[in-house]
Amino acid sequence: MGHKEDLLEGAKKCLVEKGFVRTTARDIVNASGANLASIGYHYGSKDALLTQAFIALMEEWGEASAAGVKGADGSLERFRGVWEGVLAQHETSGPIWAASLEVALSRDRVPGVGAMLAASQAEGRRGLISMMTGTPEDQLDERDVRTLGAFYQALLHGLMVQWLFDPESAATAEEFTEGMRRAAETALGTED
Repeated sequence: MGHKEDLLEGAKKCLVEKGFVRTTARDIVNASGANLASIGYHYGSKDALLTQAFIALMEEWGEASAAGVKGADGSLERFRGVWEGVLAQHETSGPIWAASLEVALSRDRVPGVGAMLAASQAEGRRGLISMMTGTPEDQLDERDVRTLGAFYQALLHGLMVQWLFDPESAATAEEFTEGMRRAAETALGTED
């Protein structure tokens, strides 16, 4: 690996261990073995590097969550399988989820972070739709991303917050799926 990749890996490690706000440029340098000047050279700033590291962590998280998901495309079985995958990783994902909230709350205080996150949001929504429905990302249009993607993203963030506040009372995949089924039935007027 070169300095750029080493810095990204070091920044990911620091995000998980210290969070976005508490990570310093020196922390990243110590974790990566690179030099301080290489942060500016390769990423422009520590915050830009941390934002790229956060995006990379979320992509890795998405790939791990989607691994082995079963069920017909768009089915409740698949819906449940995705949430089982998400919750199976909650111990290792907890620091990433906490960093997610920290990044969201810091976006206006750190120049450029908001724009970088906004640019990656559509990609994240596409990934969530694909995980839930099995539809390849390149077949999704802007309406899909702004409606279905935003819906799945809101569910994910809500579950993350529940888990961070109190893992014992957070919904299980089975409960989350049952809630989805009941909400759909109510909305469609088909409940028993």
